[in-house]
Amino acid sequence: MQNILIVSGHPDLQNSIANAEILAEAAKALPNAEIRKLDALYPERRFNIEAEQSALLQADVIVLQFPFSWYSVPGLMKLWIDEVFVFGFAHGEGAKLAGKKLIVSFTTGAPAAAYQRDGFFQHTVEDYLPQFETTAALCNLNYQGAIYTCGIGYISRDNEAAVNAQKQEARQHAERLIAKIKEIAT
Repeated sequence: MQNILIVSGHPDLQNSIANAEILAEAAKALPNAEIRKLDALYPERRFNIEAEQSALLQADVIVLQFPFSWYSVPGLMKLWIDEVFVFGFAHGEGAKLAGKKLIVSFTTGAPAAAYQRDGFFQHTVEDYLPQFETTAALCNLNYQGAIYTCGIGYISRDNEAAVNAQKQEARQHAERLIAKIKEIAT
């Protein structure tokens, strides 16, 4: 299997249910994958650019895992992209990421019904994906699509049934993600 890098852009993974569960399931199923939890590695948001770029260079498959935030990646992951995917490394002359495979994997707080043309947002989830396709194209990454689960909002941690339901949805999400990784990483 190829080298797999999963980058978690959740800004507060310790208090996550779904994203934490997805990462835990991925770690079990893909023990050789490198999982970089940006919030834990960089609590002050000062990235070690050399270490981050090195991890990307070693990877054949790159997964960006995050909670959908304001129709995009959370600020932590956006800052990471801005500082790590720089000209001369990720794109432009001397670009080094060409040919690597990219998957975006995320959860949304709003339910799927909100992401319909006649729903609350008046846009589908797919309407928000061109930014990832464009980033992949700019960096000559082979975009493998998005794996997402809607309706994973913040819930009361006291509601055991709701927590368990969210964990179950997260495990199903992880199964789809792991299957996709195994499909493209062989």
